Amino acid sequence: MTFHVKPDASGRTSVLTDLRTLLRFPGFRRLLTVRLLSQFADGAFQVGLATYVVFSPEQQTTPGDIAAAMAVLLLPYSLLGPFAGVLLDRVSRRQVLLCGNLIRTGLVATTCALVLSDVPDWLFYLSALSVTAVNRFVLAGLSAALPRVIDTERLVVANSLSPTAGTLAATVGGGAGFVAPLLARSQGVQDALALALAAAVYLLAGLSALRLRRTQLGPDPTAVAPRLSAALASTARGLAAGLRHLTARPQAAWTLASIGVTRFCYGALLVMVLILTRYAWSDGGADGGVALLGLAVGLSGAGFFAATVATPWAVARAGRLGWFALCSVLGAVLVPALGLPFRPAPMLVAAFLLGLVSQATKIVTDTVVQSSVDDVYRGRVFSLYDMLYNIAFVAAAGLAAAILPGDGRSPALLLTVAALYAVTAAAVNQLRRRVPVSRETAL
Repeated sequence: MTFHVKPDASGRTSVLTDLRTLLRFPGFRRLLTVRLLSQFADGAFQVGLATYVVFSPEQQTTPGDIAAAMAVLLLPYSLLGPFAGVLLDRVSRRQVLLCGNLIRTGLVATTCALVLSDVPDWLFYLSALSVTAVNRFVLAGLSAALPRVIDTERLVVANSLSPTAGTLAATVGGGAGFVAPLLARSQGVQDALALALAAAVYLLAGLSALRLRRTQLGPDPTAVAPRLSAALASTARGLAAGLRHLTARPQAAWTLASIGVTRFCYGALLVMVLILTRYAWSDGGADGGVALLGLAVGLSGAGFFAATVATPWAVARAGRLGWFALCSVLGAVLVPALGLPFRPAPMLVAAFLLGLVSQATKIVTDTVVQSSVDDVYRGRVFSLYDMLYNIAFVAAAGLAAAILPGDGRSPALLLTVAALYAVTAAAVNQLRRRVPVSRETAL
């Protein structure tokens, strides 16, 4: 996500001032409430899934199980994403937010029941997959509705701050998802409590959408939408056109390839930490592992926030691609230095720093794509970007499944990730030499 901030009279950035201005719009406040509640519930739901799949005593999870879970939950989501807008342009977006969250309430409640019951794993994953499929429509609906509740002058700022606030809400929701099971006394209830929390907040998100008028978020009822089959075919052709446009923009194309590699690295390390907290650092008990995983996720989220603060300052001094390359060098050095001891303390430090690296490179990539891709192709390129981002994560889980031993301690995986960071740093630095400095010092 890219931060578009403006200086105040003293030259300092004024994100809080921008946010206060946006909150004066009643429609924006109500839409933001739906987003914050929805993404808080997303965070709690994802943590609930992770703790059940990884830490439930009866699961005995392997790296292959985690890779399979990521593939089931992320790949359909990625492939469905570009086509969500086709349906959103045909129905009331307010109803999408209302019904989508109510449907997720029911689906997550069903998932809770499955966790508490003795059912085949495929049934549990089918229920979880249904939740993530609906999630794609809700997030797309939130983005598509934003221009209807804010004026054009402030739309860029709203597009920057609203998703950022949602990401922070998801992080807080994830933290609540780690804390909630501590209130339960039995393992079965403990496994389901984070999911129950997510179901309750999804319900609140759906009800909060009723504060918006049915037609307030569009689409325009007088506009004639094309036939569904024609719209779907047009979307597929549009993605192909976006890919062709991207190949003619080497800076954007190579930066996207680089973010795919760094996302791959982050995903592989996440799977390693999941297995380490489950087996190597928990002494056979799940509670200690869950606490460590929660701490690692929290520190990684803190790294994300630190990146939003540090990146504008760093880009002003090193340039966009220079900062990207420096972050990749940081990853190449830190992964073996902090990871090879396979001890919790240095790995937690790495979680914070690699969270910073991951988010900083994403901010740079967003900005490069926005500034170097023609506006008419921008939406399609970002759809391809979204697909790449998730597919790289799933591919990383596949590599981790092939390399990681049962307890998660794998020097080979750490050295592979360090090498990928180093290659990325070299490639981005080479690309940076071809870009004029004047285009490189602002977000």
